[in-house]
Amino acid sequence: MTKTLFLAVAAGCLSFLPLPAAAQDADQPTQDWAVHGQATFVVQGVGGFASPYRGTNSLAPKQAKETVDATLFLGVRPWAGGEIWANPEIDQGFGLSNTLGVAGFPSAEAYKVGRSNPYFRLQRLFFRQTIGLGGGHENIAPGANQLGGTRDGNRVVITAGKFGVGDVFDTNAYAHDPRSDFLNWAAVDAGTFDYAADAWGYSTGVAVEYYCGAWTLRVGAFNLSKVPNGETLERDFSQFQLDAEIEHRHSIAGHPGAVRVTLFRNHGRFSRYDDALARAAVTGEPIDLALTRRPMTRIGVHFNLEQELTGNLGVFARAGIADGAIEPYDFTDIDRTAQIGAMLHGAGWGRKDDRIGLALIANGISAEHRRYLASGGIGVLVGDGKLPDAGAEEIAELFYALHIAPAFEATVDAQHIANPGYNRERGPANVLALRLHAAF
Repeated sequence: MTKTLFLAVAAGCLSFLPLPAAAQDADQPTQDWAVHGQATFVVQGVGGFASPYRGTNSLAPKQAKETVDATLFLGVRPWAGGEIWANPEIDQGFGLSNTLGVAGFPSAEAYKVGRSNPYFRLQRLFFRQTIGLGGGHENIAPGANQLGGTRDGNRVVITAGKFGVGDVFDTNAYAHDPRSDFLNWAAVDAGTFDYAADAWGYSTGVAVEYYCGAWTLRVGAFNLSKVPNGETLERDFSQFQLDAEIEHRHSIAGHPGAVRVTLFRNHGRFSRYDDALARAAVTGEPIDLALTRRPMTRIGVHFNLEQELTGNLGVFARAGIADGAIEPYDFTDIDRTAQIGAMLHGAGWGRKDDRIGLALIANGISAEHRRYLASGGIGVLVGDGKLPDAGAEEIAELFYALHIAPAFEATVDAQHIANPGYNRERGPANVLALRLHAAF
């Protein structure tokens, strides 16, 4: 399927190659180097809710936690079309219940690794090469991990090194950045996208993008972590992820939009849930996925839509499914997901740089996954010790981002989470957050 799509798009794009550069405003000056930075503080709390029992990975009621991260984006252009970027970062803090208890976790600013004292990480170190293929020129605004200048409308972009799979795949103009829009994990990316990552959300690998007219094809290969949900990545692709994505950009009544379909294939040492249950039944030992892991493949696919409706209002949607018979590896415990939402800029009330966003999310798990959790199994983020009454995890998130200065904004965020961890006997949980974000 992917090969057929590639050939069809490539053939259709040939007509674009000989076109002269399109008429445009003055070219954006080419940057040879750049330094940008950001700092984000999030304090998040959850009130009381029904909690008749708790397990190892349960969300606890009546708690508050904070996270802080500060990042530098250091870039240089070694030659035409080339960029090298490094993102040193300092992090501190914890997610609610140590980032456990909800599959669609309420803060994507909370890593799976929490620490009381600030610590240093080099989150990204990558090289990007853009190869122009004609089709007119377009300006590139300078920003974090992007040097300003111009580029061909038709082009090949190669990115290699350490970066996030989500830097290239499953992007969305309205729901993809927890430092400026939605906080929930299942709004930032499709919940079923079990993307390769260490416990901080980054991997090593290579991605190739082919832009031609209104189409883009992307493929990538990335290292999985050494063990599911682990802190250390493989280095030799002995456990790996392959990604493929096709994107089509369009305009409806003069308003831009895009549709994307993304596929992933993870290959490594996984366990089937029923294998772990069968072994525990025979041996009488506790359920442990690690004891039944063997080489196998897990796949998934999701759909991603964004569409501007007016100059101030845009909508988005995602829907995805992954193989629910096999454990997720590096993201979270979601086998199917659907989300829909909107973002409105504040021009109508005289605050054009303010934003209000609403997202509605439903996450689900397979029958095998339910049996595993009901028997006391522990997942990536969830596991209450039992699951007598399973239901879909339903999340509503509403935020208001207040633009205070060109480099600073404050956001109030509220989330209502029904059936946290797919457990109808616990919750609903109401989560409130304050986010402060500065960038230059």
